[in-house]
Amino acid sequence: MFKRNLHLWLFACFSLGLPLIAMETNSFQQPRVHGCVGECYEKWKDETGGVVMMAAAQAEARAAASPTELGKAAYAGCIACHGQKGEGGVGPALAGQTASEIYEKLVQYKNGETRGNQSALMWGQSAMLSDDDMNNIAAFVETL
Repeated sequence: MFKRNLHLWLFACFSLGLPLIAMETNSFQQPRVHGCVGECYEKWKDETGGVVMMAAAQAEARAAASPTELGKAAYAGCIACHGQKGEGGVGPALAGQTASEIYEKLVQYKNGETRGNQSALMWGQSAMLSDDDMNNIAAFVETL
């Protein structure tokens, strides 16, 4: 009987023991993991303006960026299949296509249309994109 249920015993021991082991090995003695509190935090806040100022600066930089710059950042999710320079790989080559062609294809994928063997993959990818995202990606791809 014990041998037959050995995997259950091992699982129970592992499941019950793991949280206790993890708590015993917490090497951080300070209330915050990064260790920057009090004077350290105040110094960082004086140097950077704090979290709110950093977020405002990032939002301002995004607002000032061109569609091509924004598209370059968004294209990072496309590189695995389409290549860093749009040369293709798992997915087709994108380099040499116009922004309007790329935008149209992204809209078709977002609408669930089948365009080729990788359509199911692209449906999921394009579902996450806004109209601005698709225009920005298309603007960047046109530069490849």
